[in-house]
Amino acid sequence: MIYVVAKNYIREEKVNDFMTLAKKLVEDTNSKDAGCIRYQLYQDINNPTVFTFIEEWESMELLNRHMEADHFKEIVPQLAAMSEKPEDVNILQQI
Repeated sequence: MIYVVAKNYIREEKVNDFMTLAKKLVEDTNSKDAGCIRYQLYQDINNPTVFTFIEEWESMELLNRHMEADHFKEIVPQLAAMSEKPEDVNILQQI
């Protein structure tokens, strides 16, 4: 199993726009991408401008396919444009 934890730091004025677009990415990924076990978005309770994607994938190969998918390539740059600073991404392998 492969896990991804991607923390996003969003400009305050872009929080609602980010949530709308990020929810579409979650929906598209869960419905279209083979090997996606779980793809969820969370908002920090103490800092509502911080969002974290937590993902679970069957393999690194299938995660790489997700990152080449049209919906990923279309939405992720738009999300990044709303960021206050670069996201923190950790890709983890279950041992």
